[in-house]
Amino acid sequence: MAVEPSLATTLAPDLQRKLDALRTIIRDAGSMMVAYSGGVDSAFLMWAADDVLNERSIAITARSPSLASSELAEATELARRLGWQHRVIDTQEVHNPQYAENNPRRCYFCKTELYTWLERIRSAEGWNVIANGTNKDDLGDIRPGLEAARERSIRSPLLEAGLTKDEVRTLARQAGLPVWDKPSQACLSSRVPYGTPVTIETLRKIEAAEAGLRAHGFRSLRVRHHGTVARIEVPVEELPRLVEADVRDAIVEAVRKAGYLYVTVDLAGLRSGSMNEALAQWRGRPRGA
Repeated sequence: MAVEPSLATTLAPDLQRKLDALRTIIRDAGSMMVAYSGGVDSAFLMWAADDVLNERSIAITARSPSLASSELAEATELARRLGWQHRVIDTQEVHNPQYAENNPRRCYFCKTELYTWLERIRSAEGWNVIANGTNKDDLGDIRPGLEAARERSIRSPLLEAGLTKDEVRTLARQAGLPVWDKPSQACLSSRVPYGTPVTIETLRKIEAAEAGLRAHGFRSLRVRHHGTVARIEVPVEELPRLVEADVRDAIVEAVRKAGYLYVTVDLAGLRSGSMNEALAQWRGRPRGA
């Protein structure tokens, strides 16, 4: 599954340099476990690890209520098609009271759970490096999970090579990965306002509501959970289609069937991490860790 030479030579010199650096980082690791969610970043990293290290690389996907079942199925199918070593493990972050209370450090507890499991596997089986798909652009957002990665010496090869999100997409497209243009997908818990407890029931409601929108062709979307209210975010340019009579009626039915009483649309459109807009109310509160 290597990039064909004719494709690799079309890369801009700076991007080629970063790709070469990534390959060197992976080669020097000797063996690598990749925390693989099925998104473009972790998928491209796993593709590169498999290309360089072959059987000395493995993709590990965490299964939990905060991961939509469709996302797990897609990640598993891609790994199967490309012949990667792939393993699914069950993580229990939703049962951690510090995670479930849903303060702004929720992602820290989630990643701590994941990396604890990965370290157990690494230690037991002798893998050299645990790696995640963090890229250069991820440093500009609120990501407590990066702290958990630093504490446990988790490597970020894409970041170490200086790759941005757009560059990862370009390389993934060159490599023929079907997820090269897949919209970014945060976990389902990110749809719940800070301070509102995360429960399995709530996550299932969100998953079902979002599935209803995807059934009508929406790829980039979020259903934000506000008790009995579902606040739908789609890109601004897709708002007109969202409120077309037939589409609107079908989506209202699907979201209500998921368990919501009121179905609303956010006219500001899709914003990744929009729940962080409410973080000001948390200033001065204990960090919870």
